[in-house]
Amino acid sequence: MANPTDTQRNLAVFVDFENLALGFQDRTGAFQMSRVLDRLLEKGKVIVKLAYSDWSRFRKYTDQLHEAGVILIEIPKRGLTGKNSADIRLVVDAMELCHTKDHIDTFVIVSGDSDFSPLVGKLKENGKHVIGVGMRASTSNLLADNCDEFLFYEDIVAPEVPLGGGNRSIPNDKQEAWQLLFETLRALQREGTDVLYASLIKDTMRRKRPSFSESSYGYESFGEMLEEVRDADFIDLREDERSGTWVVSALKSSRSRKRSGKRGSGSTKKKSSARKKTPGKRG
Repeated sequence: MANPTDTQRNLAVFVDFENLALGFQDRTGAFQMSRVLDRLLEKGKVIVKLAYSDWSRFRKYTDQLHEAGVILIEIPKRGLTGKNSADIRLVVDAMELCHTKDHIDTFVIVSGDSDFSPLVGKLKENGKHVIGVGMRASTSNLLADNCDEFLFYEDIVAPEVPLGGGNRSIPNDKQEAWQLLFETLRALQREGTDVLYASLIKDTMRRKRPSFSESSYGYESFGEMLEEVRDADFIDLREDERSGTWVVSALKSSRSRKRSGKRGSGSTKKKSSARKKTPGKRG
């Protein structure tokens, strides 16, 4: 049976920005919508991005939302429409999309408001996968428990464990490509992907950064890029017996690198010398 994470999802994102801002008010640093969208791109293609608020109250956020391609839905001041006007508009738009766009199979509710729990239930009744995103300080347990998945913003932006690289550092002219690769591998691991085929990795990288091309960094193929990253001791590769393509079998952290180094350098060198570059592997 195919892993469900192997099938690309089509996502619609609905942002209750007032709730998000409520949870963010006691944090230092600026809210980063781009980090949220990057995480969602790991799950599939984002088709729709809508954010609801009285934007006269949150003007400092509008530029970054526009840059991220989020459509801002203006909700009149609460005194004119009642306090739940943004919630009602979001629910109406989500249900309309649910019934008119069959290709959208995943709905993302960026809010911690328990008032959206009935919406989550209705979307699931209609066969939709529902992901919630919110701040810990402003997220209702009722909403989080009703979603198929719930991501906390604090976890999305948390620093990650640094990678190893026992043989050499990342070449300066390839930093961007390698870091995108590492982010993608971590994302696929988080999603529980069973086998990290080179083609799947590249497709996910291009979903996160549509302009990505390995040739821009001097590689003749994606497989050649993976081989260089392997030779720098950041990943392990194995050849898939059926297709002959590369599969990433491990992404090494600096911690695992230190542990492997304690077992003795002799065995590491022997293993390294057995590696051979096999150009032409597809990716």
